[in-house]
Amino acid sequence: MKICFSQAIYHNQNISEKEMQRNSILADIEKTRCALEDAYAGFDNVTDPDLIDCYIYEVNSVLKRYKFLLEQAAKINLLPEEELHPEPAIKALIG
Repeated sequence: MKICFSQAIYHNQNISEKEMQRNSILADIEKTRCALEDAYAGFDNVTDPDLIDCYIYEVNSVLKRYKFLLEQAAKINLLPEEELHPEPAIKALIG
């Protein structure tokens, strides 16, 4: 299992609210990417039909969270437009 942790040390305690929101969204996006990698890895390594269904639901759930976070990032002009359209879950599972 892959473990994703980030170590952020803030030297400046006077961070604006906008900067804190930006950092929070970026950290959440990174955690979600790690969760998606874990879900895909789990899907690739199971053969039991119940577990396959479980990982399909997990992948879809994480993709919805990822899409939400990308939309939030777009609202504050954090990401370019081309990053706002993740590939559909079924394409990712088949391809």
